[in-house]
Amino acid sequence: MLTAIFAFAALAAVFGLILGYSAIRFHVEGDPVADQVDAVLPQTQCGQCGFPGCRPYADAVAREEAEINKCVPGGEAVVLILADLLGKDPMPLAAGEEKPKALAVIDEKECIGCTLCLQACPVDAILGAAKQMHTVIAGECTGCELCLPPCPVECIHMIPISEALETWKWPYPASPHHAPAQLSTA
Repeated sequence: MLTAIFAFAALAAVFGLILGYSAIRFHVEGDPVADQVDAVLPQTQCGQCGFPGCRPYADAVAREEAEINKCVPGGEAVVLILADLLGKDPMPLAAGEEKPKALAVIDEKECIGCTLCLQACPVDAILGAAKQMHTVIAGECTGCELCLPPCPVECIHMIPISEALETWKWPYPASPHHAPAQLSTA
């Protein structure tokens, strides 16, 4: 019995040393530019930029594989900050006009409990079960509108969030080098 305990302890020590050496030897540094870009993005994880979340989009922008104008929730302010950060010219949003902040609301009388909206929500802001009524957790909803297309009965509506003391956020400062007038798509 003691032999087995010592054998497992020796194996654990050897594997621990191997893992420790591997962690030091094969350590991968993060990309500091991608970290800065990710810090600017709104972290809605909505996928409207064509990437599964904000970090993959930040990595692609840092590698110059994606344009800086694809973040619709961030809007023009994020485009200006990214342009200033990366030394690029600002450009208009790829998806067109910036939308006002909104909150998804489910009409619970019409909801059939299909769970398609649950699967579409990237931040798990919708609560419900199969064949049961669903509801949106307002504090978690990012307003990405990804729950609208899969709903077969169209019981989800986007309600604009009014500007109030609780919802107001300080706008990102515009870069003094890039005036908003340069972003017109005339």
